[in-house]
Amino acid sequence: QVHLVESGGGLVQAGGSLRLSCAASGRTFSSYNMGWFRQAPGKEREFVGGISRSGGTTRYADSVKGRFTVSRDNAKSTVSLQMNSLKPEDTAVYYCAGRFSALVYTTLTEYNYWGQGTQVTVSS
Repeated sequence: QVHLVESGGGLVQAGGSLRLSCAASGRTFSSYNMGWFRQAPGKEREFVGGISRSGGTTRYADSVKGRFTVSRDNAKSTVSLQMNSLKPEDTAVYYCAGRFSALVYTTLTEYNYWGQGTQVTVSS
């Protein structure tokens, strides 16, 4: 099992940047595909980006491509989401998620483990 804790959320102006981090417990972090999802008020939780267990493969939602970057440090058991050129529509609670797999999944039902979420608010 893996326990996930997100940090780094906050309030930022449009055009600004934020970096979210997700710290994982457990000794097998490097065996987990990791993903970032977000949920805005009144909307379903959606995929943002994901990274394979080696870090060699990443996938992104079209809405964030070119602006967001997912990375991981297996030695530190952390996964990060660098968010640049933020827009008001990026406002949401952001969650990291994990699955014991080599593949990068984009659907939330594929993930077994979830953090508690961190709020990101982008003002216009």
